[in-house]
Amino acid sequence: MNAKTYLPVLLALLIGASAAAWAQQKGPAADATLSKSPLTDKPLPPSPYADKPLPELKGVVSWKTLGEVKPVKQKDKFVPEFGKAVASLDKKEVKLQGFMMPLDMGEKQQRFILSALPPSCAFCLPGGPEQMVEVQTRRPVKYGFEPIVLSGKLAVLKDDPMGLYYRLTDAVLTVAK
Repeated sequence: MNAKTYLPVLLALLIGASAAAWAQQKGPAADATLSKSPLTDKPLPPSPYADKPLPELKGVVSWKTLGEVKPVKQKDKFVPEFGKAVASLDKKEVKLQGFMMPLDMGEKQQRFILSALPPSCAFCLPGGPEQMVEVQTRRPVKYGFEPIVLSGKLAVLKDDPMGLYYRLTDAVLTVAK
């Protein structure tokens, strides 16, 4: 599979897993809205974060900082050029806050996308590559609709074949202080 086919495969996985995770969500929060899931008759929960960014937390790398990147043309493709603040985070232990977008089926996820914005549709990505981080956790994390804070080792990706800018590995669920 060449680099041009990775992103569509990633997007297809995101769409399918997000829809499946929404369909599996149970409990009172699932009945709190009028919009319906495309796969079930169960309503999707509303997000209080849909119209405003997540609040910045002390000790947590902000999405504003991760947004300090611009695409630069190199030969026949565009690659990210990161600001100094972002470049200094490469291979460092950091905390990130965001919304889980599952990549696999199931209530618990060990590999997923952390997004700056809540998913508003099972078939839509909520932002660009500067607003998403691929996450690989030590232990599975329960899927939910609320923002989470993770701690792990951040990789700033300069030429990822899937078009991602960031990856957080060896991540654990944590709380901001």
